[in-house]
Amino acid sequence: MTKLCDISTAARDKLPPAFTDKSGIGAHYTDAFIKPMNTKLPDGTRVGCKRKGLKLTLTVGTKKGEGLMRRLEVSKDPVVMLSAALQEAVRAAGVELRITDTEILIAA
Repeated sequence: MTKLCDISTAARDKLPPAFTDKSGIGAHYTDAFIKPMNTKLPDGTRVGCKRKGLKLTLTVGTKKGEGLMRRLEVSKDPVVMLSAALQEAVRAAGVELRITDTEILIAA
């Protein structure tokens, strides 16, 4: 496993109800959480993660996977929704991702 990035501590500040969010999925939290994931690995592989509406797209080199933020099926909690959507995107891309308390690790 290779360290992808540190988890943004500012992302937690953007969780509802402390931060006004009309999206219902915690869009501001999600965007703040995935922003540091857009980087290069030490071996030069480009990693990108973006959100458009309810869809998350994870790209690792030439591998690509998508996941959906499912509020009704998974949870109304943005943290749980994001985790499920990321895991769905990871499975579709065929890579492995591990999220700890402080960092995100990836194996491509």
